[in-house]
Amino acid sequence: MKKRSIVSLLLIAWGTTALADTIGSVDTEFKLIGPDNKIVIEAFDDPEVAGVTCYISRAKTGGVSGAVGVAEDTSDASLSCHQTGAINLDPKIKSGDRDGENVFKKRTSLVFKSMQVVRFFDKTRNTLVYMVYSDRVLKGSPKNSVSAVPIQAWR
Repeated sequence: MKKRSIVSLLLIAWGTTALADTIGSVDTEFKLIGPDNKIVIEAFDDPEVAGVTCYISRAKTGGVSGAVGVAEDTSDASLSCHQTGAINLDPKIKSGDRDGENVFKKRTSLVFKSMQVVRFFDKTRNTLVYMVYSDRVLKGSPKNSVSAVPIQAWR
């Protein structure tokens, strides 16, 4: 098996569709042992739509459980997506799948919970719509955030 195939399989196993860059963070609660609770800001580029970047702010649990990777982060997240270059949409995206397409996924607990960003295409308004939400094996959360990117000519 080639190295690229192994890396792809690992990324799929960890549930990451796009990789995020950490932009910064702020502490929200002091923890005597382990890292503090934080709000983290991350950015990722849509893997299938060049020219779109999304920014997510999300809660990250600290303490001992957060340090060893077994803490469960809350479902609180905010999303802001922007056109950062020329956009040329694939006809598949223009078909406007009503279920959307996953463009980003990050685990927010050891096993059962993840935060996802899904992309939709609004044909009527020629706009990409992104939604962030958390899901869980048994019960997800209705907390969500939406951001829209109208497709415009890029200068």
